[in-house]
Amino acid sequence: MKKSVKLSCVVLLTGILLCGCDWFRESKQVAQEELGPKELLRKYEWFKNASSQLDKKQADIKVYQKRIATMSKDYVDLPRNKWPREDREQYNLWQSEVAGIKASYNTLAAEYNSQMSKINWRFTNVGELPKGAETPLPREFKPYQEE
Repeated sequence: MKKSVKLSCVVLLTGILLCGCDWFRESKQVAQEELGPKELLRKYEWFKNASSQLDKKQADIKVYQKRIATMSKDYVDLPRNKWPREDREQYNLWQSEVAGIKASYNTLAAEYNSQMSKINWRFTNVGELPKGAETPLPREFKPYQEE
């Protein structure tokens, strides 16, 4: 009876050790895949591209808002239903385009913020930037476009 208990304990301990070794091996593999130089470069490039796209969307919104403000100023004393038809259509088109850019900005900003919050990315820290990069990427894009 004592031999069977000892044998059971040895088998149990061996199983625990093997499972533990497999867990560490898998952890190492995941760390290599997610934190390897190739993957970090791919992620950095995604963040850099997304940041540039967000900056462009903000600039586009300002351009359209300036056009809308200029047209509104041209007809400041005239109700909209008295504007020429083509100007009303153009004004509505610009308003629609601004709304679309804002929605697109919000979607990309939400994805950027979500990805950035998943891990402490080194390339957002001053002094740890890749060669050739001058400024760290923002950790978060806010505020979202609402109006």
